[in-house]
Amino acid sequence: MTIQDLLAAIAVVINGLPQGLLALTFGFAAFPTALGFSVGALGMLLFGQVAPISFQAESIVLAGTLGKDRNERLNIVFFTGIVMSMVGAIGLLQPTIQFIGPSILNGMMAGVGILLAKVGIDMTKDNKLAGGISMLIAILTYSFTKDLVYTIVISVFASSAIWLISNKNKNINKDKEENLEFEKLKPLKFNLNYNVIRSTLAMITLQIGGNIAYASITGSLANKPINVDLVTLYSGIGDAVSSYFGGGPVEAIISGTAVAPNPLISGVLMVGIMAIILFARLLPKIAKYVPNQSIAGFLFVLGAIVVFPDNMGIALESTPVVGGVTAIVTAVTDPFVGMISGLVVRYLLGGI
Repeated sequence: MTIQDLLAAIAVVINGLPQGLLALTFGFAAFPTALGFSVGALGMLLFGQVAPISFQAESIVLAGTLGKDRNERLNIVFFTGIVMSMVGAIGLLQPTIQFIGPSILNGMMAGVGILLAKVGIDMTKDNKLAGGISMLIAILTYSFTKDLVYTIVISVFASSAIWLISNKNKNINKDKEENLEFEKLKPLKFNLNYNVIRSTLAMITLQIGGNIAYASITGSLANKPINVDLVTLYSGIGDAVSSYFGGGPVEAIISGTAVAPNPLISGVLMVGIMAIILFARLLPKIAKYVPNQSIAGFLFVLGAIVVFPDNMGIALESTPVVGGVTAIVTAVTDPFVGMISGLVVRYLLGGI
């Protein structure tokens, strides 16, 4: 292991912490999520994969907005994890991607970009000071750096600092400690109603696209072969274990550890550091001093400037109508309905 491996791991941890704070706002607990990270580290070592798992804004926002309460959100993540681990174990991910095709897959991801941007805008409406500062700084930072790590760190830090200074004479942190009531291992109360089933299908659809895209990019950056089915297997198990005890989703990400001299070691180190932070219950303590809306700017930049344009361009290349319909329906409903709409339109246009 080199110092570069450690620095890359720390950088990705810094990138993941604000998204961990986002997970807390939807009721996902930090302490049990550490179990999911532990599964990720074990999976990377066992299968020799350089693609780590961590907090992923897309899956957090989707599960958080589709679930009507905390228990529904946990059930959505749990059943998604069970299904995705089975898909990975059987080796169905790559054939599924090939069947869906780039227009539908990337159209769905583009629609998710719109969902992310909308959440950022809604957060800004809830807290105009913190959200507005976050939005402005995130856009400026990304415009100058084109780096999402700098964008999330600078926008969250700056908006939180300004918010704290402006509220220094107010008891702004009084209610934050209540989040600690979830920071324990408590078995899931199963709830398989219509909304959970439909939302689980939406999450599965999102993860099919996310795993193949993010894991593949990380592998290409590391110049190492990636087996997306194996990544899906350990990320799915991580989701199931985490959510069963009250934690949030842990998914494949585009990780800066891929450019470290030893990407596997750096990735495992990153996941391990994150697990230690969560096991130590440090994340809820950090949340006391960080307004929920401090991540609004990052969500807007990620959705509107990064995810949407990149994926929409690919979606429109081969079959513009299919890609456009998939993106729009995903944006106003969820990824599963968007995917089905894309398949239906493709069939009506004479596709397979």
